[in-house]
Amino acid sequence: MGARRTGRERALQMLYAMDVADVDAEGEIALYWGHLAEDPQDDDSFADALVRTYGRRSEHIDGMIREVSHHWRLERMSKVDRNVLRLATAELLEMDDVPRRVTLNEAVELAKRFGSEGSAGFVNGILDRIASDLGKD
Repeated sequence: MGARRTGRERALQMLYAMDVADVDAEGEIALYWGHLAEDPQDDDSFADALVRTYGRRSEHIDGMIREVSHHWRLERMSKVDRNVLRLATAELLEMDDVPRRVTLNEAVELAKRFGSEGSAGFVNGILDRIASDLGKD
């Protein structure tokens, strides 16, 4: 598995934990690397950057998701879907070196792997609208 794919999985785990435990980004990063990482010597600056981006811009990112998710309140989405959307939106906003197609494909793969049967299509539809609103080609 590629380093960035692994980083996205780790970031998803951290965002999910932040969502459940109401921990801030820095606290969750410290907790993850201190106690939950498979290899405590491991370092993943890509995962940390995604989590920090969401931590800094959570209101803006959640607002973007709310704006395009017609008929779906953010609070009613499954925790996995909601956090895949947050992760990918943070990536679309801040990771200019990652093409839109890669971000969306990776988010869909995360949704397939960790979400429910309909997660992939749901995530893809919302992210496509967000990417378009951001002018990402």
